[in-house]
Amino acid sequence: MNSKIAKSSSIINVCAVLGFALSLLTGFSFGSYISSIFIAFSFVLMICAFASMGKPETKTAGNAAMIFAAIYAVFILTVYFTQVTTVRLENLSEQTINLIDYTAFGLFFNFNLLGYSMMAVSTFFIALTLEANTKADKALKYLLLFHGLYAITSFAMPMFGVFNSEMQGTYDWIGTVILLFWCVHFLPIGVLSFVYYKSRLFQISGNTPRV
Repeated sequence: MNSKIAKSSSIINVCAVLGFALSLLTGFSFGSYISSIFIAFSFVLMICAFASMGKPETKTAGNAAMIFAAIYAVFILTVYFTQVTTVRLENLSEQTINLIDYTAFGLFFNFNLLGYSMMAVSTFFIALTLEANTKADKALKYLLLFHGLYAITSFAMPMFGVFNSEMQGTYDWIGTVILLFWCVHFLPIGVLSFVYYKSRLFQISGNTPRV
């Protein structure tokens, strides 16, 4: 069961990130919202899988990573589920739109950045639980640690008003470039996670993975 959940979550994550990138390139906002929801679901399971494979001395880091992943998921699911339901289907007042429409750079946009900062913190802590015995493991660990740096910018940008309603036209290409860069960074994390889970689960079961 652990093997199926771990490997399936990484596969779903890779597919969701690819779907998110494709939606960005085609301007399909509904697709990007749905993809983000599945990124959140799969990410929580991935972090739990990593934590379960850690040594006893990494338990604190693993627990912290799972908690931050859960916080991330709550914010992200709230933001994007609202976009595909209330924002898309209801006739809302301008004031309400300014608060909950992701593209209006209001409250929910800030919630989105806060959520991704929690995701970044989670990747930093889970990287501390990894045993980097191979080049692939080391690459995964460095990618997760580097991803943790995003927490600083994602947390600080709303406080400094980096994004606001006056930037809506400009954001169309700046935001797309930033998010595509994130996709390029996170996609190999999902792929290397699958490799890591497979090797660790073989070791736990006492088997030797086939070459």
